[in-house]
Amino acid sequence: MNIRASNRIRRTIEDHIMDKTIFIVMTIVLIVTLYPFYYTVIISFNEGIDAARGGIFLWPRAFTLDNYAQFLRDRAWLDALRVSVAKTVIGASLTVFFTCMVAFGLSQPDLLYKRVYMMVLLVCMYFSGGLIPYFLVLRSLGLLNTFAVYVIPTMFSIFFCILAMSFFREIPRELYESGTLDGARDITIFIRIILPVSKALLATLILFAAVGQWNSWTDTAFFAPTNHSLRSLSFLMRDVINRNQVDIDAGQAALEMAGQHRTVTAISVQKAAMMIAIFPIICVYPFLQKHFVKGIMLGAVKG
Repeated sequence: MNIRASNRIRRTIEDHIMDKTIFIVMTIVLIVTLYPFYYTVIISFNEGIDAARGGIFLWPRAFTLDNYAQFLRDRAWLDALRVSVAKTVIGASLTVFFTCMVAFGLSQPDLLYKRVYMMVLLVCMYFSGGLIPYFLVLRSLGLLNTFAVYVIPTMFSIFFCILAMSFFREIPRELYESGTLDGARDITIFIRIILPVSKALLATLILFAAVGQWNSWTDTAFFAPTNHSLRSLSFLMRDVINRNQVDIDAGQAALEMAGQHRTVTAISVQKAAMMIAIFPIICVYPFLQKHFVKGIMLGAVKG
């Protein structure tokens, strides 16, 4: 006991002062970081007309679900939500699957012209033709103003490919050899052997790809500008915020027929839309978090 006591680091008054100072500073940073999100939550559950008066800081002053009801009544918002869900699920799945297939092939040590392929990938990663040539390519392929423009151009990611290649190199070669001895083809080895042991990598790539698809609005703005049925939720929120108004005529008419007064505003519906847009990411991230750091670290062991 005496040896242990002597080995303990004695904390001075300065150490305690520094600990308390760091705690106070980090608490302030936490509040400043989280409060905008919390403010969005309380405004989304508060009557819009009442919120316009200001003075709401900690909790809703006039609690209501009309903002969310207005969101669900507006067909434009619902269509945008469906488009965002569809392009996130389909786009992220295709991105991860096809990128991992390419990475699996490039990670094989006996691949012919491997250096040439890697050089092409590196050149494409650091240099691009620009937005206008990219637009012209999509137009020549007939992808503009179609749902395919959301998923086909994103089916392969060079960054994901390099990350997956590093991960696949860490998998023991015995797994490949056992599949080959059993007469399995490369695609069978990839699907039945490699992917099941790559859950950490898949979770990491799916999270990156899904968040990127869900938050993307430039693809709608540049490549599907005239097809209103393909507007994503993030694009619609950006458009609404820029013009600072929401088309609520249909919902307002329904309220007036029911003998109710208008309680929603453009800002309150915007806040409700923001919460609905954030909710899927909040629900998915906790399930992928345990694989996230592991996938990044394992893929970074070797270059």
